[in-house]
This record gives sequence, structure tokens and C-alpha cells, in this order.
Amino acid sequence: MSFKKITNLKQLNLLANTIRQDIINMLAEAGSGHSAGPLGMADVFTALYFNVLKHDSKNLDWQERDRLVLSNGHICPVLYATMANAGYFSKSELKTLRKLGTRLQGHPHRNSLPGLETTSGPLGSGLSQACGMALGLRIDNKKNHVFCLMSDGEHDEGNTWEAILFAGKNKLNNLTTVIDRNNIQIDGHTEDIMPLEPFKKKYESFNWNVIEIDGHNIHHIIDALEEAKSVYEKPTAIIAHTIPGKGISFMENDPEWHGKPPTKEQAKVAITELAHWRKQIQKGDYL
Repeated sequence: MSFKKITNLKQLNLLANTIRQDIINMLAEAGSGHSAGPLGMADVFTALYFNVLKHDSKNLDWQERDRLVLSNGHICPVLYATMANAGYFSKSELKTLRKLGTRLQGHPHRNSLPGLETTSGPLGSGLSQACGMALGLRIDNKKNHVFCLMSDGEHDEGNTWEAILFAGKNKLNNLTTVIDRNNIQIDGHTEDIMPLEPFKKKYESFNWNVIEIDGHNIHHIIDALEEAKSVYEKPTAIIAHTIPGKGISFMENDPEWHGKPPTKEQAKVAITELAHWRKQIQKGDYL
């Protein structure tokens, strides 16, 4: 297995900062794409690919690998940037995001980019796919774990709740979903569009174990992911409270940036802010 677990929190936070800079540069080069969600989930993806997830960027068909399903495919810039930093392909390819003939399409396409477990795009489909994988692995007596990354907004979809019911009924303890609870969606704030609260209680009523965390505290993210793997009687939902556009002052908590890329000028400002944040991490001021 080529994956080497990183336990140093400063190193992990520096990696998350690098991934955020890559996201900004990718989106500015593409001139299209989603900004808020990818920036908000950079810490979760860093924790997964560099600490928790069993994977091998040099052996993509490794039978013991965990499965990662990205349900909210529009945040794929964070997936691509993380995979590139984890050695799946050259970082230079990130500049091809959304361009004609690219492997890095606007939503992940399994047949285009090796290392993807699913094709995603229409919201609400990922958890059903993850349930099928988890059940199949259990039937085959496999120990692999399935992680499904979801948005809070896609809980407006009825088939999401069908999958939640299915996983609870079948006690899929090898399934963990991480929900990006950033409170925004394309039309505005989630609680104005289709209120989700009491979110935790809803999952619990469907026979899920639920953990709520700060989605930007990598130490807490890793602890929650490891705790989820130790729960044997039910699936686990991790509600990760995140700030959309995290790290970029003019993007944070603004629904406008859900599906908008920065201009080249805005990207320069964003990279400057992230570079300043990086210096704070290096000095130990942000852990």
C-alpha cells in the first residue's frame, strides 16, 4: 500500500491549505465551477485521504481499499485537488478542470478518471450507491468501509431519505456518511428553502449513530471517523459543521459562491489570504 498515514496536525493543516490554494487556481483557470463547498470540505478530505481512508494511489484495484462515494459531485474540485496531492495523478493536470477532453469533468465521471468509485452529478443518488456497496461488502464478508460524502441541501431529495431508511433497517455498520452542514444551497440558506432541523434527531430516529463536529478541526474529524468505524450496531452519520468558502473572506457564508468561480483578480486576493493563513499554521497559531 503506497498510502502513508500522516498524524502530525500541523502537516495535515498545511496540506489542507495547499488543497485550498489548488482549488482556487483550478477554478480561476477553468472560469467555471463551484467555490464554496470545495473550500469548506478541504479539511474533511485531508483527514480522509491522508489519515483515515485505506487506499493506494498506485494500485487502484486493491481489494482491501475503502470506498469513497462523493454524492454532491459539484464539489469535485476538492476531490481532484486531494487526489492529486495524494499521488493519483500529476498536479499539473488540475489546470485542465472542466476543459474539453479533460479527465477532470465538472462532476466526477468514473470512466474518465481512474480512482473514482462512482459517477456523480444528480444530487441524492450517492447514499443509495454507498448503501449498495456496503451491503455487498458485508455479504462477501469483506472488512472494507464505505464513506459517503454528502451535502445538507441534497437532503431535500426524497431518495436520500429512502437510503437513510435502508441503511438503518439493515444496520450497515460499515457505512459512514459525512454531511457538509454548511447551511447553504444554490437558492440560498437551507433553513429558508427546506428546513432540516432537528437534523441530528431525524437521523437518530432512522436508527443511525450521529456525531456532530467542527468540520474544520482535523483532530476532531479524524476522531469522529475512527469512532464511526468502531460502531458495530448501526451506520454512522457525521454532521460536519463547515463554513462555505472557508479561508476566503469575501466568500465565507455567502450563498452566491455556491456555484461561482473567482475571477483571476479575485483568485490573487484569495491566494494572498491563504498564504497568510499558511504562515499562521507554520508558526503554530492555527491547529
